[in-house]
Amino acid sequence: MPTRRSVVIGVDSSTQSTKAAAVDADTGELLAVGRAPHTVTGSAGARESDPEEWWTALVTAVRAAVRDAGVPAGAVTGIAVAGQQHGLVTLGADGRPLRPALLWNDTRSAPQAAALAARLGGPAAWLERTGSVPVASMTAAKWQWLRAHEPRHAEAVTGVRLPHDHLTERLTGIAVTDPGDASGTCWYGRGGGARGGGDARDGGGPQDGDGARDGGGAQGGGGAKGAEGEASGAGASGAYDPEILDLIGLDPALLSAVAPGGATRVGTLTAAAAEALGLPRSVVVAAGTGDNMAAAVGLGLGGAGLLDHPVVSLGTSGTVFAATRARPADPGLAGFAATDGTYLPLGCTLNCTLAVDRFATLLGLDREDAAPGGIGGGGVVVLPYLDGERTPDLPHAAGLVTGLRHGTDPRSILGAAYEGAAFTVLRALDHLLAACGLDPAAPDVRDRPLRLIGGGARGRAWTETVRRLSGRPLVVPAAEELVALGAAALAAGAVTGADPVALTTAWGTGTGEVLPAVGRDEETWHRIAGVLSAATPTLLSSTVEEVGQGGRGEADVVEVDAASLADG
Repeated sequence: MPTRRSVVIGVDSSTQSTKAAAVDADTGELLAVGRAPHTVTGSAGARESDPEEWWTALVTAVRAAVRDAGVPAGAVTGIAVAGQQHGLVTLGADGRPLRPALLWNDTRSAPQAAALAARLGGPAAWLERTGSVPVASMTAAKWQWLRAHEPRHAEAVTGVRLPHDHLTERLTGIAVTDPGDASGTCWYGRGGGARGGGDARDGGGPQDGDGARDGGGAQGGGGAKGAEGEASGAGASGAYDPEILDLIGLDPALLSAVAPGGATRVGTLTAAAAEALGLPRSVVVAAGTGDNMAAAVGLGLGGAGLLDHPVVSLGTSGTVFAATRARPADPGLAGFAATDGTYLPLGCTLNCTLAVDRFATLLGLDREDAAPGGIGGGGVVVLPYLDGERTPDLPHAAGLVTGLRHGTDPRSILGAAYEGAAFTVLRALDHLLAACGLDPAAPDVRDRPLRLIGGGARGRAWTETVRRLSGRPLVVPAAEELVALGAAALAAGAVTGADPVALTTAWGTGTGEVLPAVGRDEETWHRIAGVLSAATPTLLSSTVEEVGQGGRGEADVVEVDAASLADG
């Protein structure tokens, strides 16, 4: 008799949508992808979403993936969720969200982040303890904002979750996270801390959805045990930091338990989740992780794969990261843990594809109808910081356009928006490499292919701009859903016990087209750098309070008459 195909589901719950990938657990073949949108609301720095909509989207996407894959529900053996990082989900007495989640790109918490960074001995102490200095995107800063602005909600909280934790809990009934996503909170760090989150249930740990024990209990603070036993590397040495939790007034009992890694077998589906998804209750659920960590797994980055290989992800945010054995201590980087026991230092910019698309809309152009900013315009520079900026740390920044002339071609303005966004993310990449002890200009480092992923990697304008400003060879993986594929590998690891990075390496999900290097456009690079340096002390650093005194507020943008520009 033929062997029944084993199918795993990898869920990518991002800012804008949910994608669920149905994957053959043995070969890595992508069988189908289901999709469902999310709604993001807010203005003047606010960015929020309803976590109930995330769950509805997950159900819709998973059902669509299984249907379109043409496999019976009984073929599905495992599922894992990778979620947008840093978001603050607050639960009430009924276990449901008290309010919309504060998202990673909500910059209202910038004052709270600055205040936190000055405590505990300053930025250097935060780096030593957590790997990161608090900025507006970090969950600790968002919790402080909630306490300051909505104290009644903060007092009513019975659980604090990250987005992926919340969805995993909806699947299993168990509050659990992994070291990767936990490392983006600024309350999780090096060992020796509290047993954050306590026990997952009644003094125990990960369980099957029907209440059967699952081989040891996951406890917070890095003491987690699951089907994989004791973790090694970053996960084993990490813990919730009791002094930080005390500083921000957060009871560790409100937090999720920390499993050894994203591929830890947490349990199986609850009866309610199984019914909602149309899947058997026997489906194994992995701990899951953050979206950046899952992308790294999908690319084959980690202890069982590639180390010190740089990645640029072009999505709503721009991110740069690499899997490393050591965690660099640098205030401009997030010193994340990976989900497999290595580290994943990461630089993040808030303004990437969405900001450039906004310029295309303002100019009445197709997103691909762009020309370099120095052509026909005498050197247009756009810093598209429409949502503030994280790297560099300019949470109150607004978009800036300079160098316009009567003869400026609108396509050059759009091209300059691409250049400004690409410059910002590539500048973060050079910073990351240097912090990891690598010289970005050294031939062996410069010639190492840059892996380009995310929605922007599918666009000609993005690819050519990154190529021109980086001067590096590029690898554009053929697989488009790397976060979901990485999550699928975590699910397969939970089912089989295999290393998820080894699985994706065997599946070949990180391979793709290789684009040779072209000469770096030094003139454009230095032109943008000069404008950023000159504008930072004034236009890009103003606070909301300065608006009435001639400064620029965080909700302001440079107003450009698109119709006039289109007319030349």
